[in-house]
Amino acid sequence: MENNIITVVMAAGKGTRMKSNKSKLVHKIYEKELVTRVIDLAEDIGSDEIIAVVGHQREHVQAVIGDRAKYAIQKELLGTGHALMQAAPYLEGKKGKVVILYGDVPLIRKETIEKLVNKSIKDKESATLLTAIYDNPTGYGRIMRDTVGRVIGIVEEKDASVAERKIQEINSGIYCFDIEALLDAIKYIKPNNAQGEYYLTDVIKIMHDKGLKTGAMIVEDNTEILGVNDKIQLELLTRVLRMRINTGHMKDGVTIEDSNCTYIHDGVIIGKDTVIHPNTTIKSGVIIGDNCEIGPNAYIREGCVLGNNVKVGSFVELKKTVVGDGSKIPHLSYMGDCEIGKGVNVGCGTITCNYDGTNKNKTIIGDNCFIGSNTNLVAPVKLGDNSFIAAGSTITDDVPADSLAIARERQVVKKDWNKN
Repeated sequence: MENNIITVVMAAGKGTRMKSNKSKLVHKIYEKELVTRVIDLAEDIGSDEIIAVVGHQREHVQAVIGDRAKYAIQKELLGTGHALMQAAPYLEGKKGKVVILYGDVPLIRKETIEKLVNKSIKDKESATLLTAIYDNPTGYGRIMRDTVGRVIGIVEEKDASVAERKIQEINSGIYCFDIEALLDAIKYIKPNNAQGEYYLTDVIKIMHDKGLKTGAMIVEDNTEILGVNDKIQLELLTRVLRMRINTGHMKDGVTIEDSNCTYIHDGVIIGKDTVIHPNTTIKSGVIIGDNCEIGPNAYIREGCVLGNNVKVGSFVELKKTVVGDGSKIPHLSYMGDCEIGKGVNVGCGTITCNYDGTNKNKTIIGDNCFIGSNTNLVAPVKLGDNSFIAAGSTITDDVPADSLAIARERQVVKKDWNKN
Protein backbone atom coordinates (compact mmCIF):
# COMPACT_ATOMS: atom_id res chain seq x y z
CA MET A 1 0.00 0.00 0.00
CA GLU A 2 1.28 3.44 -0.93
CA ASN A 3 1.95 5.99 1.80
CA ASN A 4 -0.11 9.12 2.47
CA ILE A 5 -3.42 7.37 2.95
CA ILE A 6 -6.04 9.15 5.03
CA THR A 7 -9.27 7.35 5.89
CA VAL A 8 -12.51 9.14 6.72
CA VAL A 9 -15.07 7.02 8.57
CA MET A 10 -18.65 8.28 8.36
CA ALA A 11 -20.14 7.71 11.81
CA ALA A 12 -22.73 10.41 12.37
CA GLY A 13 -26.06 8.80 11.40
CA LYS A 14 -29.03 8.40 13.73
CA GLY A 15 -29.85 4.75 13.11
CA THR A 16 -33.40 5.11 14.38
CA ARG A 17 -34.47 1.80 12.83
CA MET A 18 -32.29 -0.07 15.32
CA LYS A 19 -34.89 0.79 17.99
CA SER A 20 -32.11 1.14 20.55
CA ASN A 21 -31.02 3.59 23.23
CA LYS A 22 -27.44 3.43 21.96
CA SER A 23 -25.84 4.33 18.66
CA LYS A 24 -26.23 1.61 16.04
CA LEU A 25 -22.48 1.86 15.42
CA VAL A 26 -21.67 0.37 18.83
CA HIS A 27 -23.82 -2.72 18.31
CA LYS A 28 -21.64 -5.77 17.91
CA ILE A 29 -20.95 -8.63 15.55
CA TYR A 30 -19.05 -11.38 17.37
CA GLU A 31 -18.31 -9.09 20.34
CA LYS A 32 -16.79 -6.32 18.23
CA GLU A 33 -18.60 -3.04 17.56
CA LEU A 34 -19.51 -2.22 13.96
CA VAL A 35 -17.46 0.97 14.00
CA THR A 36 -14.53 -0.80 15.65
CA ARG A 37 -14.42 -3.23 12.75
CA VAL A 38 -14.19 -0.29 10.34
CA ILE A 39 -11.48 1.43 12.39
CA ASP A 40 -9.57 -1.87 12.42
CA LEU A 41 -9.80 -1.94 8.63
CA ALA A 42 -8.56 1.63 8.35
CA GLU A 43 -5.53 0.69 10.43
CA ASP A 44 -4.97 -2.56 8.53
CA ILE A 45 -4.68 -0.76 5.18
CA GLY A 46 -1.95 1.43 6.65
CA SER A 47 -3.80 4.71 7.06
CA ASP A 48 -1.51 7.52 8.11
CA GLU A 49 -4.48 9.28 9.67
CA ILE A 50 -8.06 8.29 10.54
CA ILE A 51 -10.85 10.84 10.82
CA ALA A 52 -14.23 9.85 12.23
CA VAL A 53 -17.15 12.11 11.36
CA VAL A 54 -19.47 11.87 14.36
CA GLY A 55 -22.78 13.46 15.22
CA HIS A 56 -25.83 11.79 16.74
CA GLN A 57 -24.93 9.99 20.00
CA ARG A 58 -21.30 10.74 19.30
CA GLU A 59 -20.39 10.09 22.92
CA HIS A 60 -21.18 6.40 22.36
CA VAL A 61 -19.05 6.25 19.24
CA GLN A 62 -16.14 8.19 20.68
CA ALA A 63 -16.12 6.03 23.81
CA VAL A 64 -15.56 3.00 21.59
CA ILE A 65 -13.02 4.50 19.16
CA GLY A 66 -11.08 6.44 21.77
CA ASP A 67 -7.86 8.00 20.51
CA ARG A 68 -7.60 5.76 17.45
CA ALA A 69 -9.06 8.56 15.31
CA LYS A 70 -9.41 12.32 15.10
CA TYR A 71 -12.96 13.67 15.22
CA ALA A 72 -15.00 15.95 12.99
CA ILE A 73 -18.43 16.93 14.30
CA GLN A 74 -21.47 16.98 12.01
CA LYS A 75 -24.03 18.93 14.01
CA GLU A 76 -26.71 18.85 11.29
CA LEU A 77 -27.20 15.66 9.30
CA LEU A 78 -27.34 17.15 5.81
CA GLY A 79 -25.92 14.28 3.77
CA THR A 80 -22.65 12.53 3.06
CA GLY A 81 -21.22 15.50 1.19
CA HIS A 82 -21.91 17.71 4.19
CA ALA A 83 -20.32 15.11 6.47
CA LEU A 84 -17.14 15.13 4.40
CA MET A 85 -17.08 18.93 4.49
CA GLN A 86 -16.72 18.68 8.28
CA ALA A 87 -13.61 16.52 7.81
CA ALA A 88 -12.10 18.82 5.16
CA PRO A 89 -9.96 20.86 7.60
CA TYR A 90 -8.00 17.70 8.42
CA LEU A 91 -7.29 17.21 4.71
CA GLU A 92 -6.12 20.75 3.96
CA GLY A 93 -2.50 20.90 2.82
CA LYS A 94 -2.26 17.11 2.50
CA LYS A 95 -1.38 15.11 -0.61
CA GLY A 96 -2.12 11.50 -1.43
CA LYS A 97 -5.35 9.51 -1.26
CA VAL A 98 -8.35 9.64 1.04
CA VAL A 99 -10.54 6.55 1.51
CA ILE A 100 -14.19 6.98 2.50
CA LEU A 101 -15.64 4.22 4.68
CA TYR A 102 -18.82 3.89 6.76
CA GLY A 103 -19.17 2.86 10.38
CA ASP A 104 -22.21 0.72 9.59
CA VAL A 105 -20.59 -1.21 6.69
CA PRO A 106 -18.31 -3.50 8.68
CA LEU A 107 -17.50 -6.47 6.42
CA ILE A 108 -15.30 -4.89 3.74
CA ARG A 109 -12.13 -6.92 3.30
CA LYS A 110 -8.70 -5.35 3.61
CA GLU A 111 -7.76 -6.82 0.22
CA THR A 112 -10.69 -5.06 -1.46
CA ILE A 113 -9.72 -1.61 -0.18
CA GLU A 114 -6.07 -2.19 -1.04
CA LYS A 115 -7.07 -3.08 -4.62
CA LEU A 116 -9.25 0.03 -4.79
CA VAL A 117 -6.44 2.33 -3.61
CA ASN A 118 -3.82 0.69 -5.80
CA LYS A 119 -6.08 1.00 -8.87
CA SER A 120 -6.64 4.67 -8.10
CA ILE A 121 -2.90 5.24 -7.88
CA LYS A 122 -1.95 3.08 -10.88
CA ASP A 123 -4.63 4.54 -13.18
CA LYS A 124 -4.06 8.08 -11.88
CA GLU A 125 -7.75 8.52 -11.08
CA SER A 126 -8.96 11.49 -9.08
CA ALA A 127 -11.88 9.37 -7.90
CA THR A 128 -12.22 5.59 -7.81
CA LEU A 129 -15.56 4.13 -6.76
CA LEU A 130 -16.27 0.71 -5.35
CA THR A 131 -19.35 -0.50 -7.21
CA ALA A 132 -21.43 -3.69 -7.41
CA ILE A 133 -23.78 -5.37 -9.85
CA TYR A 134 -27.25 -6.06 -8.42
CA ASP A 135 -30.09 -7.89 -10.14
CA ASN A 136 -32.45 -5.70 -8.13
CA PRO A 137 -30.73 -2.35 -7.55
CA THR A 138 -33.73 -0.63 -5.93
CA GLY A 139 -32.69 1.90 -3.31
CA TYR A 140 -29.13 2.40 -4.54
CA GLY A 141 -27.46 5.16 -6.51
CA ARG A 142 -26.82 4.12 -10.13
CA ILE A 143 -23.46 4.41 -11.87
CA MET A 144 -23.57 6.56 -15.00
CA ARG A 145 -21.01 5.73 -17.70
CA ASP A 146 -20.29 7.23 -21.10
CA THR A 147 -20.22 5.29 -24.37
CA VAL A 148 -16.67 4.03 -23.73
CA GLY A 149 -17.41 2.95 -20.15
CA ARG A 150 -15.89 5.82 -18.19
CA VAL A 151 -17.72 6.85 -15.00
CA ILE A 152 -19.33 10.24 -15.50
CA GLY A 153 -21.60 10.45 -12.48
CA ILE A 154 -23.95 8.85 -9.97
CA VAL A 155 -27.68 9.38 -9.80
CA GLU A 156 -29.56 8.66 -6.59
CA GLU A 157 -32.67 6.46 -6.69
CA LYS A 158 -35.07 9.28 -5.81
CA ASP A 159 -33.61 11.52 -8.51
CA ALA A 160 -33.27 8.84 -11.22
CA SER A 161 -35.34 8.63 -14.38
CA VAL A 162 -37.13 5.43 -15.39
CA ALA A 163 -34.28 4.53 -17.75
CA GLU A 164 -31.62 5.28 -15.14
CA ARG A 165 -33.34 3.06 -12.61
CA LYS A 166 -32.81 0.10 -14.93
CA ILE A 167 -29.03 0.39 -14.52
CA GLN A 168 -27.77 -2.55 -12.45
CA GLU A 169 -24.36 -1.18 -11.45
CA ILE A 170 -24.76 0.52 -8.10
CA ASN A 171 -22.68 2.76 -5.88
CA SER A 172 -21.44 1.18 -2.65
CA GLY A 173 -20.64 4.61 -1.18
CA ILE A 174 -17.00 3.62 -0.69
CA TYR A 175 -14.46 5.76 -2.54
CA CYS A 176 -10.81 6.52 -2.97
CA PHE A 177 -10.17 10.16 -3.87
CA ASP A 178 -7.16 12.25 -4.67
CA ILE A 179 -7.08 14.57 -1.66
CA GLU A 180 -6.44 17.83 -3.53
CA ALA A 181 -9.04 17.08 -6.23
CA LEU A 182 -11.63 16.20 -3.58
CA LEU A 183 -11.08 19.38 -1.58
CA ASP A 184 -11.61 21.42 -4.73
CA ALA A 185 -14.70 19.49 -5.86
CA ILE A 186 -16.66 19.53 -2.59
CA LYS A 187 -16.77 23.32 -2.77
CA TYR A 188 -19.17 22.96 -5.68
CA ILE A 189 -21.67 20.53 -4.12
CA LYS A 190 -25.18 22.02 -3.89
CA PRO A 191 -28.30 20.60 -2.20
CA ASN A 192 -30.24 20.64 -5.48
CA ASN A 193 -32.05 17.33 -5.05
CA ALA A 194 -35.24 15.80 -3.71
CA GLN A 195 -33.77 15.44 -0.22
CA GLY A 196 -32.25 18.91 0.05
CA GLU A 197 -28.96 17.29 1.05
CA TYR A 198 -25.34 17.64 0.01
CA TYR A 199 -24.60 14.43 -1.91
CA LEU A 200 -21.03 13.19 -1.93
CA THR A 201 -22.00 11.40 -5.14
CA ASP A 202 -22.15 14.77 -6.92
CA VAL A 203 -18.37 14.96 -6.64
CA ILE A 204 -18.00 12.41 -9.43
CA LYS A 205 -19.81 14.52 -12.03
CA ILE A 206 -18.05 17.67 -10.80
CA MET A 207 -14.66 16.02 -11.28
CA HIS A 208 -15.64 14.59 -14.67
CA ASP A 209 -16.86 17.99 -15.88
CA LYS A 210 -13.48 19.43 -14.88
CA GLY A 211 -11.76 16.86 -17.09
CA LEU A 212 -10.45 14.74 -14.24
CA LYS A 213 -10.25 10.97 -14.53
CA THR A 214 -12.84 9.03 -12.57
CA GLY A 215 -13.09 5.24 -12.49
CA ALA A 216 -14.66 2.32 -10.68
CA MET A 217 -13.87 -1.15 -9.41
CA ILE A 218 -16.63 -3.75 -9.13
CA VAL A 219 -16.52 -5.61 -5.80
CA GLU A 220 -16.12 -9.37 -6.15
CA ASP A 221 -18.41 -10.28 -3.24
CA ASN A 222 -21.52 -8.14 -2.80
CA THR A 223 -21.85 -9.14 0.86
CA GLU A 224 -18.83 -6.94 1.61
CA ILE A 225 -20.82 -3.77 1.05
CA LEU A 226 -23.87 -4.71 3.11
CA GLY A 227 -24.79 -2.15 5.76
CA VAL A 228 -26.66 -2.32 9.06
CA ASN A 229 -29.81 -0.28 9.55
CA ASP A 230 -31.79 -2.50 11.90
CA LYS A 231 -31.34 -5.58 14.05
CA ILE A 232 -32.55 -7.85 11.28
CA GLN A 233 -29.64 -6.69 9.13
CA LEU A 234 -27.32 -6.99 12.12
CA GLU A 235 -28.21 -10.67 12.37
CA LEU A 236 -27.81 -11.09 8.62
CA LEU A 237 -24.29 -9.65 8.66
CA THR A 238 -23.41 -11.83 11.63
CA ARG A 239 -24.52 -14.81 9.55
CA VAL A 240 -22.44 -13.63 6.59
CA LEU A 241 -19.35 -13.23 8.75
CA ARG A 242 -19.92 -16.64 10.36
CA MET A 243 -20.00 -18.34 6.97
CA ARG A 244 -16.97 -16.37 5.77
CA ILE A 245 -14.90 -17.37 8.80
CA ASN A 246 -16.05 -20.99 8.83
CA THR A 247 -15.44 -21.37 5.10
CA GLY A 248 -11.90 -20.08 5.57
CA HIS A 249 -11.18 -22.69 8.23
CA MET A 250 -12.65 -25.49 6.14
CA LYS A 251 -10.45 -24.46 3.20
CA ASP A 252 -7.49 -24.73 5.57
CA GLY A 253 -8.32 -28.32 6.48
CA VAL A 254 -10.65 -28.02 9.47
CA THR A 255 -13.76 -30.21 9.55
CA ILE A 256 -16.89 -28.30 10.60
CA GLU A 257 -19.87 -30.62 10.81
CA ASP A 258 -22.52 -27.89 10.64
CA SER A 259 -21.40 -24.41 9.73
CA ASN A 260 -24.85 -22.98 10.50
CA CYS A 261 -24.42 -23.61 14.22
CA THR A 262 -20.67 -23.25 14.70
CA TYR A 263 -19.57 -19.84 15.96
CA ILE A 264 -15.87 -19.16 15.42
CA HIS A 265 -14.94 -15.55 16.02
CA ASP A 266 -12.31 -13.50 14.20
CA GLY A 267 -8.64 -14.25 14.69
CA VAL A 268 -8.93 -17.93 15.68
CA ILE A 269 -6.22 -20.37 14.56
CA ILE A 270 -7.20 -24.03 14.08
CA GLY A 271 -4.90 -26.82 12.88
CA LYS A 272 -5.51 -29.40 10.18
CA ASP A 273 -7.85 -32.35 10.69
CA THR A 274 -9.42 -30.83 13.78
CA VAL A 275 -13.13 -31.59 13.97
CA ILE A 276 -15.59 -28.99 15.25
CA HIS A 277 -18.95 -30.44 16.28
CA PRO A 278 -22.19 -28.38 16.24
CA ASN A 279 -23.12 -25.67 18.77
CA THR A 280 -19.53 -24.83 19.53
CA THR A 281 -18.39 -21.26 20.23
CA ILE A 282 -14.71 -20.32 19.92
CA LYS A 283 -13.75 -16.78 20.86
CA SER A 284 -11.18 -14.47 19.26
CA GLY A 285 -7.52 -15.23 19.82
CA VAL A 286 -7.95 -18.94 20.59
CA ILE A 287 -5.33 -21.29 19.13
CA ILE A 288 -6.17 -24.97 18.52
CA GLY A 289 -3.70 -27.53 17.22
CA ASP A 290 -3.98 -30.42 14.75
CA ASN A 291 -6.24 -33.46 15.11
CA CYS A 292 -8.32 -32.07 17.94
CA GLU A 293 -11.98 -32.77 18.58
CA ILE A 294 -14.11 -29.90 19.84
CA GLY A 295 -17.75 -30.08 20.96
CA PRO A 296 -20.62 -30.46 20.58
CA ASN A 297 -21.84 -27.64 22.86
CA ALA A 298 -18.36 -26.49 23.79
CA TYR A 299 -17.45 -22.92 24.72
CA ILE A 300 -13.80 -21.95 24.28
CA ARG A 301 -13.22 -18.44 25.50
CA GLU A 302 -10.44 -15.90 25.29
CA GLY A 303 -6.85 -16.78 26.12
CA CYS A 304 -7.04 -20.51 25.32
CA VAL A 305 -4.31 -22.48 23.55
CA LEU A 306 -4.91 -26.14 22.75
CA GLY A 307 -2.14 -28.50 21.63
CA ASN A 308 -2.44 -31.36 19.16
CA ASN A 309 -4.79 -34.32 19.58
CA VAL A 310 -6.81 -32.58 22.30
CA LYS A 311 -10.43 -33.46 22.99
CA VAL A 312 -12.85 -30.90 24.36
CA GLY A 313 -16.26 -32.52 24.60
CA SER A 314 -19.85 -31.58 25.22
CA PHE A 315 -20.80 -28.85 27.70
CA VAL A 316 -17.18 -27.92 28.43
CA GLU A 317 -16.12 -24.31 28.99
CA LEU A 318 -12.50 -23.19 28.84
CA LYS A 319 -11.21 -19.73 29.72
CA LYS A 320 -7.56 -18.59 29.71
CA THR A 321 -6.53 -22.22 29.68
CA VAL A 322 -3.59 -23.96 28.01
CA VAL A 323 -4.13 -27.63 27.21
CA GLY A 324 -1.18 -29.90 26.37
CA ASP A 325 -0.99 -32.48 23.60
CA GLY A 326 -3.26 -35.49 23.92
CA SER A 327 -5.23 -34.25 26.91
CA LYS A 328 -8.97 -34.83 27.20
CA ILE A 329 -11.75 -32.84 28.82
CA PRO A 330 -14.65 -34.95 27.58
CA HIS A 331 -17.74 -33.38 29.13
CA LEU A 332 -19.47 -31.16 31.67
CA SER A 333 -16.42 -29.32 32.98
CA TYR A 334 -15.26 -25.74 33.54
CA MET A 335 -11.51 -25.12 33.39
CA GLY A 336 -10.60 -21.47 33.88
CA ASP A 337 -7.18 -19.83 34.44
CA CYS A 338 -5.58 -23.20 34.07
CA GLU A 339 -2.45 -24.88 32.68
CA ILE A 340 -3.06 -28.50 31.75
CA GLY A 341 -0.13 -30.69 30.80
CA LYS A 342 0.14 -33.50 28.26
CA GLY A 343 -1.89 -36.70 28.40
CA VAL A 344 -4.28 -35.48 31.12
CA ASN A 345 -7.77 -36.90 31.57
CA VAL A 346 -10.28 -34.57 33.20
CA GLY A 347 -13.32 -36.39 34.50
CA CYS A 348 -16.93 -35.35 34.03
CA GLY A 349 -18.09 -32.53 36.28
CA THR A 350 -14.62 -31.23 37.16
CA ILE A 351 -14.26 -27.48 37.74
CA THR A 352 -11.53 -25.06 38.70
CA CYS A 353 -12.66 -22.74 41.50
CA ASN A 354 -10.55 -19.90 40.16
CA TYR A 355 -12.23 -16.85 41.72
CA ASP A 356 -11.93 -16.11 45.44
CA GLY A 357 -14.25 -13.11 45.36
CA THR A 358 -11.44 -10.66 44.68
CA ASN A 359 -8.84 -12.25 42.40
CA LYS A 360 -8.63 -14.91 39.71
CA ASN A 361 -6.20 -17.64 40.70
CA LYS A 362 -4.39 -20.27 38.68
CA THR A 363 -4.55 -24.05 38.60
CA ILE A 364 -1.57 -25.99 37.24
CA ILE A 365 -2.01 -29.62 36.27
CA GLY A 366 1.08 -31.65 35.39
CA ASP A 367 1.50 -34.25 32.66
CA ASN A 368 -0.42 -37.54 32.67
CA CYS A 369 -2.70 -36.66 35.55
CA PHE A 370 -6.04 -38.38 36.03
CA ILE A 371 -8.75 -36.28 37.62
CA GLY A 372 -11.80 -38.19 38.77
CA SER A 373 -15.34 -37.07 38.10
CA ASN A 374 -16.96 -34.29 40.13
CA THR A 375 -13.66 -32.83 41.36
CA ASN A 376 -13.29 -29.24 42.56
CA LEU A 377 -9.80 -27.77 42.16
CA VAL A 378 -9.65 -24.73 44.45
CA ALA A 379 -7.05 -22.34 43.04
CA PRO A 380 -4.29 -21.54 43.53
CA VAL A 381 -3.33 -25.19 43.44
CA LYS A 382 -0.83 -27.40 41.63
CA LEU A 383 -1.07 -31.07 40.72
CA GLY A 384 2.25 -32.81 40.09
CA ASP A 385 2.93 -35.11 37.13
CA ASN A 386 1.18 -38.50 37.18
CA SER A 387 -1.03 -37.54 40.12
CA PHE A 388 -4.43 -39.17 40.56
CA ILE A 389 -7.41 -37.37 42.07
CA ALA A 390 -10.20 -39.50 43.48
CA ALA A 391 -13.70 -38.77 42.21
CA GLY A 392 -15.73 -36.34 44.27
CA SER A 393 -12.69 -34.64 45.83
CA THR A 394 -12.31 -30.97 46.67
CA ILE A 395 -8.60 -30.24 46.33
CA THR A 396 -7.33 -27.21 48.23
CA ASP A 397 -3.64 -28.13 48.67
CA ASP A 398 -0.92 -28.99 46.17
CA VAL A 399 -0.61 -32.66 45.22
CA PRO A 400 2.91 -34.08 44.75
CA ALA A 401 3.84 -36.03 41.64
CA ASP A 402 2.87 -39.73 41.51
CA SER A 403 0.38 -39.30 44.38
CA LEU A 404 -3.25 -40.19 45.02
CA ALA A 405 -5.32 -37.40 46.56
CA ILE A 406 -8.64 -38.06 48.28
CA ALA A 407 -10.54 -35.14 49.75
CA ARG A 408 -14.07 -36.18 50.66
CA GLU A 409 -16.08 -37.14 53.72
CA ARG A 410 -16.30 -40.80 54.70
CA GLN A 411 -19.66 -42.24 53.74
CA VAL A 412 -22.09 -42.62 56.61
CA VAL A 413 -25.24 -44.74 56.28
CA LYS A 414 -28.03 -44.37 58.81
CA LYS A 415 -30.35 -47.32 58.43
CA ASP A 416 -34.09 -46.78 58.49
CA TRP A 417 -33.58 -43.00 58.76
CA ASN A 418 -36.33 -42.26 56.19
CA LYS A 419 -38.60 -45.18 57.05
CA ASN A 420 -42.24 -44.31 57.77
